[in-house]
Amino acid sequence: MNLLQRALALIPAVKSAGNFAPGIPMPLGGWLPSAANMWNFWQCGYDVQGRGRSAIVDACVQAYAQTVAMCPGTHWRVLENGGRERVSTSALSRILRKPNDYQTISDFMLNLTTGLETDGNAYALAVRNDRFEIEALHLMAPERCGPRIAPDGSLFYALGGNEIVERIFDDIGAREALSAVPARNVLHVKLRTRSSNPLKGESPIMSAAMDDAASNAMMAQSLAFYLNSAKPSGILTTDLPMTADQIKEFREHFNNVTKGLGAGGVPIFSNGMKFQSVSPTSRDSQVVEIMGYTDKRIAAVFRVPQSVLNLGDQGPQGSTEAQMQWWIATGLGFVLNHIEEAIGRMFGLVGMPTEYLEFDTDALLRSQFKDRVEAYARGVQGGIFAPNDARAAFELERDPDGDDVRVQQQVVPLSYGAELQPPTPGATTPALPPPPDDQGDSQDDNQRDFAQLIRAAIDRHSRAVVS
Repeated sequence: MNLLQRALALIPAVKSAGNFAPGIPMPLGGWLPSAANMWNFWQCGYDVQGRGRSAIVDACVQAYAQTVAMCPGTHWRVLENGGRERVSTSALSRILRKPNDYQTISDFMLNLTTGLETDGNAYALAVRNDRFEIEALHLMAPERCGPRIAPDGSLFYALGGNEIVERIFDDIGAREALSAVPARNVLHVKLRTRSSNPLKGESPIMSAAMDDAASNAMMAQSLAFYLNSAKPSGILTTDLPMTADQIKEFREHFNNVTKGLGAGGVPIFSNGMKFQSVSPTSRDSQVVEIMGYTDKRIAAVFRVPQSVLNLGDQGPQGSTEAQMQWWIATGLGFVLNHIEEAIGRMFGLVGMPTEYLEFDTDALLRSQFKDRVEAYARGVQGGIFAPNDARAAFELERDPDGDDVRVQQQVVPLSYGAELQPPTPGATTPALPPPPDDQGDSQDDNQRDFAQLIRAAIDRHSRAVVS
């Protein structure tokens, strides 16, 4: 005991319960959870084993991350005639093709969105060339990054969590520079912020913390039950008294024909022995129902349709297009626009409606070939798209005569009249002959005038057909 007291005397004193003493080395990535930074973590209610994020939370996060990674980004510039052109020579367009030397743009957007939804923040270090253009973006770990405000009000960032970047800075002897990176060289995408700290985003996980904890607790309880005290699939019962040796013999015989190599065998009972199956109780069914309810609440916090997560039939299910359009209107559209605005500001774009970045959500409908063909066919017939616009959407070569917007020939204004030609400027429409002044004209005169009108109408129709 004296040796233990002398050993403890060499360790710096802990200020208060729950605070981590810097002199005590505690593992962060081993079998202890991150809460083990507190030397008395078991007294604070933390489990030594630790548990990961629930499946439904990860499903919501990856639903956003994988969907955003599927949408290709394009740098657009609006023209004076109201159209727009794709910019392919800018620094942004090069980053959208190759963000760095070790990641594709899909990998980059997947991990950026994952960090955004998990931590509420996503950070990337911008490396500039001699022309001060951004030539690479390197994602950093959100949990090791954060904003810093200098005494003069300037904004800096402390970055970390990217081993490749840290080694590069070590090689050039500038590792300390990562602790004070100017804001102009940091891409920071953040979600909703608190009024006390407008520079730090908050993940939707915080709002779903209670539901997530309840789901994890029920899952942990079920796991412990099935590992330690799982119910058998059935029991053997008899009304006759049995000795311990007989019970052991029946159990061994039953296991030999139903388990291991004998699985699927037919057990034969005697002495009135009966097999009675054990079914789930109503309490077990209630646990499953409550877990399903918490999953739906977590999905509602993340604004992910339940149909995307296979949790229910809510929302339109007529087609993939209807489902995706519904998600874009509820939650996905905001995430895409939020990332677009942050990246656009990083590259100095003016924004809508002049110059902007846009992720193309049409890529989400590539599996619905019939719906895409019908939509573009109607757009071409209605004069919305030119034929070459539709051909480009299906990666077909451009037609020399397909740049003009077209409509069907019979669609003409009412002013064209019976001749189906535009009216001549300054021309007046011929008036019908006035009625005769003499009301006592004979019936033959009226019939003759009517016949002249019919011939005139026939002549006009004939000229229109010939022309």
